[in-house]
Amino acid sequence: MKVGFDNALYIAKQTEHIRERIARFEGKLYLEFGGKLFDDYHASRVLPGFDVNGKVKLLAAMKEESEIIMCISAASIEQNKVRADLGITYDMDVLRLIDNLRALGISINSVVITQFSDQPAAENFRNRLEMLGIRTYIHRLTKGYPTDVATIISPEGYGANPYIETTKPLVVVTAPGPGSGKLATCLSQLYHENLRGVKAGYAKFETFPIWNLPLKHPVNLAYEAATADLNDVNMIDPYHLEAYGETTVNYNRDIEIFPVVKTILARITGKPDTYRSPTDMGVNMAGYAITDDEVCCEASRQEVIRRYFRAKCDAKAGNVSAEVPARIEVTMQQLGIMEGDRAVTIAARETQKASERPSAAIQLSDGRIVCGRLSDLLTAPASALLNAVKAIAGLADPIHLLSPLVLEPILRMKKENLHLKSVRLNTEEVLIALSICGATNPTVELAMAQLPKLADCEAHSTVVLGAADESAYRRLGIHLTCDPNYISKDLYYV
Repeated sequence: MKVGFDNALYIAKQTEHIRERIARFEGKLYLEFGGKLFDDYHASRVLPGFDVNGKVKLLAAMKEESEIIMCISAASIEQNKVRADLGITYDMDVLRLIDNLRALGISINSVVITQFSDQPAAENFRNRLEMLGIRTYIHRLTKGYPTDVATIISPEGYGANPYIETTKPLVVVTAPGPGSGKLATCLSQLYHENLRGVKAGYAKFETFPIWNLPLKHPVNLAYEAATADLNDVNMIDPYHLEAYGETTVNYNRDIEIFPVVKTILARITGKPDTYRSPTDMGVNMAGYAITDDEVCCEASRQEVIRRYFRAKCDAKAGNVSAEVPARIEVTMQQLGIMEGDRAVTIAARETQKASERPSAAIQLSDGRIVCGRLSDLLTAPASALLNAVKAIAGLADPIHLLSPLVLEPILRMKKENLHLKSVRLNTEEVLIALSICGATNPTVELAMAQLPKLADCEAHSTVVLGAADESAYRRLGIHLTCDPNYISKDLYYV
């Protein structure tokens, strides 16, 4: 990938501005972390050069002065909401995040289950956290929110929430995804801190939209595509324009809620002009670290196309409404792009047309595209993967990497012991078989050594992939899209 973003510069500027905010609020700052703390693959795709774990590395560098409050909404737990990029539910992601943060020596204060209304699944998760020794708090819906500020700032409103005792100057409030109650948790804590005589402040660590890029810049439009299911829309920040005469970009939810947040902050702190605009609340230096605008623009255009395919598949599965891909299609029209602008998609479809079988294609880092099709032995993505590593290793196409001695018992087990309808090998199984064959075959070992070179390659499948194929591609770092077609007409396919 061509690099268009200076991650070191970004982290340095972010760190500097966070420290400035801590000092501005007399040494105590609640920092709402928007976006993903770990594994921010969206940012790395639209800002090539962005470190997917750069934000948490920033916190690791400040670990002596920071601690983490993790939020998750009870509704997300009850609905088994899934992080699409990782394929795990929000509650499991909370546990994953805690493990990863602890491994870096970053202090975990507690978990807050927000918007709680006695949901059984949320109660079960609370019990599990407490059994694991993790401090857990319950926040119910705030009485009077969002219009009755007098009630919100009272013992019946934020006062009804338990106070979370913190000891560090920087308290990072984060979550596995949007809609988790981070802002409400921050404001609730400010209310309680003020009662205790602590003049704490609030700020928001945000990456997208990038406030100092144009409204219709591809990077900002890619953010709209990524949040199409939330109805997020980028807008000119009218409050910033009025206050400073400067045009900046924010998104609708922050702009709509700003008058309420400003009033609440003023009532709590006694300072009416803590912030004059939603943009003021943010700590976002990403725009200053873009080193090649065209590289980021092209990466963003490709991301919008990927989001479109994902939304079409999600709509086909009934996970989102048909309006979501339709909204992304409008974004594509604004950018002047279409499905055909993804070269690997065209290659996969042409292979399917020629073979009359579901197909997959992978575009290598040097621009070459290799394809694979469904066979009696392999799924299409497994076939494409084998062809890709052979191409990178410079091996002739007729060379067989999988030994019949290894394959035969696997196929027999799938048929006779597991009683599977299809015994063909998926990508995960092919990788395991390759590793076994590589122990005795130097050619296979050479092919296996090429797997890291598939990271950041593009891939497309003409059918929706099974979980094992999709998971393997994700773990290899391949950017996968699929046409919204199923390999079988069966309602339940194994």
